[in-house]
Amino acid sequence: MAKPAKPSGPSQRQLRVGELIRHALAEMLARGDIHDDVLAKHVITVPEVRLSPDLKLATCYIMPLGGEDVKPVLKALTGHKRYIRGEIAHRVNLKYAPDVRFLQDESFAEAERIDALLYSEKVRQDIVKQPLRIQQDDETDD
Repeated sequence: MAKPAKPSGPSQRQLRVGELIRHALAEMLARGDIHDDVLAKHVITVPEVRLSPDLKLATCYIMPLGGEDVKPVLKALTGHKRYIRGEIAHRVNLKYAPDVRFLQDESFAEAERIDALLYSEKVRQDIVKQPLRIQQDDETDD
């Protein structure tokens, strides 16, 4: 009997729990539940939370508005990791509260790079409509 194929992406459960954690973290940041001067000065976006297959590690991708002061914000969030984990445990009903880690979100920079490529002159010349050329044979049928 053949082995079943392993899924290529995250499971539905990983996606669902990741969204619940993302909403809980975004709510904590928006309401100012985490008391920190650095976090109070920034509007922080949480575009994605990825979970490990066993749901014990949550990687939270963070981006301050405007993309400025990313390192101090990540350091402040990492410093409050225990509090955030405890709050997530209360807000999201799971058997085990996942350990959280924070990384800078690179998707905005990647989207900006792709836009720059699409608007470059080299690509633009391929997009501009060229007139349709119809080839006509000089020979006539007898």
